[in-house]
Amino acid sequence: MKRFVLFTLLSLSLQERIHAQATGAAVSTTGKAAAPVDLTGYWVSVVTEDWRWRMVTPLKGDAASIPINAQARKIVDAWDPAKDEAAGLQCKAYGAPAVMRLPGRLHITWQDDNTLKIETDAGIQARLFRFGGQAPAHGPVSWQGYSAAQWIPEEAPGGGLGVRRAANPPRSLEVVTTELRPGYLRRNGVPYSDKTVLTEYYDRFTEPGGNEWFTVTTVVTDPMYLGSPFVTTTDFKKQSDASGWNPRPCSAR
Repeated sequence: MKRFVLFTLLSLSLQERIHAQATGAAVSTTGKAAAPVDLTGYWVSVVTEDWRWRMVTPLKGDAASIPINAQARKIVDAWDPAKDEAAGLQCKAYGAPAVMRLPGRLHITWQDDNTLKIETDAGIQARLFRFGGQAPAHGPVSWQGYSAAQWIPEEAPGGGLGVRRAANPPRSLEVVTTELRPGYLRRNGVPYSDKTVLTEYYDRFTEPGGNEWFTVTTVVTDPMYLGSPFVTTTDFKKQSDASGWNPRPCSAR
């Protein structure tokens, strides 16, 4: 009898899910409850490439590997950090399109059940990834903008949902950021505009030896200053505690 009741309840639950998918209805859950991976904790950036652009401020005029157009080139060549300092714009290179490339550490927590918070010690910035929401049509611009996040569904080999591929797990988190204040893609004045759309994909994985990592693939699209999307990948290794955490203000140089 108990088995029959259990089978009936499971069948009803499955039917409800199928009905919800067929009718387009959403299964109510929070971003935190639906998380397929745990990104919380302290993480340190591991710089194994692009050292000359990430570990030090690049030379004036150096926009190598970024697909800037002629309009952006004029801004790059005219970059003057003293003017940014005088205008109180030391954080132009610490906006969402660039801050994850800066060397330093992250502290990731859940601010609430639908908001994942990333704090950076570089520039003392805070990014908020909001689940279940959409960016306002004309919201206020800021260095970190408005980030709408969603977990990427698990995918079966045949294309169905429900079974994750055994090898090379798919991306776990997608974040789209808009409402950005104009800033720099690099600390030497390579610009992005307020029309920029930032799309990020977060992949978390564990090495055979037990070390935990995540990689963020960043796609910056800017119709004003870029001739094509600017794509980078950045690696972070998990720490056991807050060792090395060193909040420091933005610097224009």
